[in-house]
Amino acid sequence: MAWRIGVDIGGTFTDVAIVDDASGRIGVAKALTTPRDFASGVVAALDMAMHRYGMAAGDVTLLAHATTVVTNALLEEKGARAVMVTTAGFRDVLELRRSSRPDLYDLFQDAPATLIPRHRRFEIVERVGSDGGVVVPLDEAAIDRLVADVIAARPEAVAVSLLFSFLNPDHERRIGERLRAALPGLPVYLSSEVLPEIREFERASTTAVCAYVGPILASYLKRLEEATQRMGLPPLYVMGSNGGVFEAAEGVAMPAMAVESGPAAGVVGAALIARQTGRLDLLSFDMGGTTAKASLIRGGEYETTPEYEVGGGASANRFMNGTGHPIRVPVIDLAEVSAGGGSIAWVDRAGGLRVGPRSAGAEPGPVCYGRGGTEPTVTDCNLLLGYLDKGSLLSGDLPIDFAAAERAVAEKLAKPLGVDVRTAATGVIDIVNHAMSEALKIVSVERGHDPRDLALVAFGGAGPMHAGALAEELEIKEVVCPPIPGAFSALGLVGTDLKRDYVRTFYATTANADPVLLGERFAALEAEGAAMLDRAGMPAERRRFVRTVDARYARQSYELSVPVPDGPLGPEALAAIAEAFHERHRQTYGHDNRTEPVQMVNIRVAAVGLIPPLRIRQETAGIDSNPTKGKRNLWFRSTGEIETAIYDRARIPAGWHAEGPAVIESLESTILVRPGWTAEMDNDGYIVLSRQARRS
Repeated sequence: MAWRIGVDIGGTFTDVAIVDDASGRIGVAKALTTPRDFASGVVAALDMAMHRYGMAAGDVTLLAHATTVVTNALLEEKGARAVMVTTAGFRDVLELRRSSRPDLYDLFQDAPATLIPRHRRFEIVERVGSDGGVVVPLDEAAIDRLVADVIAARPEAVAVSLLFSFLNPDHERRIGERLRAALPGLPVYLSSEVLPEIREFERASTTAVCAYVGPILASYLKRLEEATQRMGLPPLYVMGSNGGVFEAAEGVAMPAMAVESGPAAGVVGAALIARQTGRLDLLSFDMGGTTAKASLIRGGEYETTPEYEVGGGASANRFMNGTGHPIRVPVIDLAEVSAGGGSIAWVDRAGGLRVGPRSAGAEPGPVCYGRGGTEPTVTDCNLLLGYLDKGSLLSGDLPIDFAAAERAVAEKLAKPLGVDVRTAATGVIDIVNHAMSEALKIVSVERGHDPRDLALVAFGGAGPMHAGALAEELEIKEVVCPPIPGAFSALGLVGTDLKRDYVRTFYATTANADPVLLGERFAALEAEGAAMLDRAGMPAERRRFVRTVDARYARQSYELSVPVPDGPLGPEALAAIAEAFHERHRQTYGHDNRTEPVQMVNIRVAAVGLIPPLRIRQETAGIDSNPTKGKRNLWFRSTGEIETAIYDRARIPAGWHAEGPAVIESLESTILVRPGWTAEMDNDGYIVLSRQARRS
């Protein structure tokens, strides 16, 4: 047998999804996340899965992992002790930032704290001009003094970002050589290696992020690789923010690629669903223990953005500029809000009910888990409304303390608000649902798409329980709940390709560019990608290179990415690039200007190693199977308390149909079928929720 394994660390649970390549059989295991040592939770979940499904380590062909280590270090501001080297006069580039502001009318707002404080940023006299020529030479005496200052600062990592080094990296490389010789084993990140493209602040910020999180990611991956090697498992791959996986060593070299590792895996899985089910246009909704993520799938493909912000306020409002630390790496376009099953509900000093952004996480977790939690959470409120089983979750592996959850909601919410427990719990669910619907609007309505024309695919441990309410608010008619929704992001890990992106600045208009030189620059990037694929052992027949150009009209400040034709580049290819840009500009902004020169700014190559495609399906029960588990009382605003049938998903046959209200339970997730909705199981193990037509 040949198995693929995906491991995803969530805020509450660490999920393992497995796929048997021969039969398509899938399985899942969940273990509580261990924040003090994430690697131990991963090993525990892997061990559980291998024993449960009788897997031998030698039969595992792919081990892919989505990690939150980078994101957590940035959000918690607990990164490495890093220093930075800049051109003389540019020491404060991280503070100067851009003019973007999240709130135009707040004159007193503060930018995020810099990752590398000013006293650990050092200048060196040198200067490369905007044409790549040396204006002020770099002398060895200056490097000697710099190295001594850096050593005295006791760094754990070093970032070097000099002016115009993307055009001429000689000075950066010389400084890097000396620092690496003086500080053996210490990571030194050069901006000309990390991000050789125009824009000084974004290049410096991306390099600083790498130095800030690199040692933490390297330490974590080293421990995890050692543990998986002891288990006899194959080399570890890491999910990148661009939707592809890469070798662990590539992540250590470019840590910024792993910032949105976990959310990216879920969106990749949603795109697989879109293509497999024929619902090519849909919204991806992933609700876990600490956050909820939304993304748009169009034509069966997800979209990426070349720049976004991490840390600071960007953790909850990734669509707002000026709230975090910019990084220039391709990232799947998504919106994320602090709304998950572990989000803590509280009453503010004005007597208002609030939910989040604090989360109970895995330790101590929701009150009902009986692990020391005292603050009521979204999960506790779902339990009190009857949506979750009062006795246990995870098929009995996680006992539930209903009475403790009820006491917490009564004391911390109902009593201060002057309402009964059920009213308080309902208010919490309403608030968190509204926050998540706003995230869905960001990636649909604010991108110019009507959610009523889209299906909603819901996953994550809590996603299928809340999806119906979100669909009602956005007037979406159909919700798709895939197999193993509570570990679906882990499943997405084994359904993607090996991928890394490479970029260089190439500044010329399509009218006057030298196509031969452009072809040589693309060939150089493809050679870098080929070397990466060589290290991964990817055979030639499974390699693909995707070329794109960042272009703009002359005098514009920002670019749009357009495809570049395959094959040799000539005048006709440059004309095709210009035409593609005009069309993309019209689609994006509603107009174009074909008399204006099209200026190329950056060229990009995505090096892809094709992994055999994955079909996501789960065997359904036999036609004579009875899925009914029993009944319990649920509470909805539209019906009040109502007795509701409870079904076991594992015992549901293909073609099964039920009218809401109903609850469908599985090992790792619960599907809530609201009043006015129907549920149906298809042949591949997907449960599709549909809104019933209103009677006149």
